[in-house]
Amino acid sequence: MTESKPYRPNVGIALFNAAGEVLIGRRFRDDGPEIILPGLEWQMPQGGIDAVENPRDAVMRELWEETGVVSAGYLGETGWLTYEFPAYDGPPSHRLAKFRGQRQQWFALRFTGDDAEIDPLTPRNGQPAEFDQWRWERLDAVADLVVPFRREVYRTVAREFAKFAQQQAV
Repeated sequence: MTESKPYRPNVGIALFNAAGEVLIGRRFRDDGPEIILPGLEWQMPQGGIDAVENPRDAVMRELWEETGVVSAGYLGETGWLTYEFPAYDGPPSHRLAKFRGQRQQWFALRFTGDDAEIDPLTPRNGQPAEFDQWRWERLDAVADLVVPFRREVYRTVAREFAKFAQQQAV
């Protein structure tokens, strides 16, 4: 039955600081098929693409909604990557229950603001906060901090964006 469901169009965000680290947030609640597991609550920002939205617009909207960040410049992007949700026996009315997983395009962005700009706890655009904490992390370490069903996508993103994980001259 899962195979007949579509993938949800989604963008992922690798926001790099000047030290070459990426922003990760700690999810503080389960959200239907997008479960979190103890010790594996961390992830990079990501979110759905609206019906008439292009991915480049979606990435900036999602970055702002989830983190408050607007000071970011484009570095690069991946092709489309997919992952499957784990089995879900919750209510069929859940907004993600109609999908088998996510089809994501990942974007590398360079953060050009100050850390004080990062505020994941303030709801924006009517969206509830997803993260209760944030930190900078090495890109190559993030796959070990996420739930297992996302790891292969995170490893691919780490390989494709490794060139952006370089410290920038200030």
